[in-house]
Amino acid sequence: MRTAEIIRKTNETDISLQLELDGKGVCTIHSGCGFLDHMLALFAKHAGFNLVLSCMGDTEVDDHHTVEDIGIALGTAFAEALGEKRGITRYGSCILPMDEALILTAVDLSGRAYLGYELIIPTEKVGDFDTELVKEFWLGFVRNAECSLHIRSLAGENSHHIIEGAFKSAARSLRTAVMSDPLFAGEIPSTKGVL
Repeated sequence: MRTAEIIRKTNETDISLQLELDGKGVCTIHSGCGFLDHMLALFAKHAGFNLVLSCMGDTEVDDHHTVEDIGIALGTAFAEALGEKRGITRYGSCILPMDEALILTAVDLSGRAYLGYELIIPTEKVGDFDTELVKEFWLGFVRNAECSLHIRSLAGENSHHIIEGAFKSAARSLRTAVMSDPLFAGEIPSTKGVL
């Protein structure tokens, strides 16, 4: 089983996270940020990853530290659960419609951290959630998962739909990338011999 458990404590957040890549999308999430809980629940469902997350953060300041640190913890767990990446597909992409929004994501589990972020979100907030934190989450994730991830909005007017589409599309891209590829059974999918 490709699993990981992360405990991350700072002066700003206290996070406990369990991730199972070969799951059914079952999740229990309590981040202290309702909108992020919603995004992570649909992320787990569409990726087929089991996710248990608890976070106590300084949300009396704002949600920034909570969102960023959960991205860091999830990326760390993802890298740990993947291990050497033997036999994986490595690449994944998805163009996902969410009503009027159309979101493209593509991922390479390359061992190199890069975020290509061109998500156009028309409003500064969705409810109480600062939409600029979407980028902070994904930056935390890619830096610690050590993957290249591109997220781009091709169409969209509703901020909630655009963000939700991005989380669903990224989930499906990652699901494809972590799948076993019979062509590379037991092998590292790279001419370098390491990812």
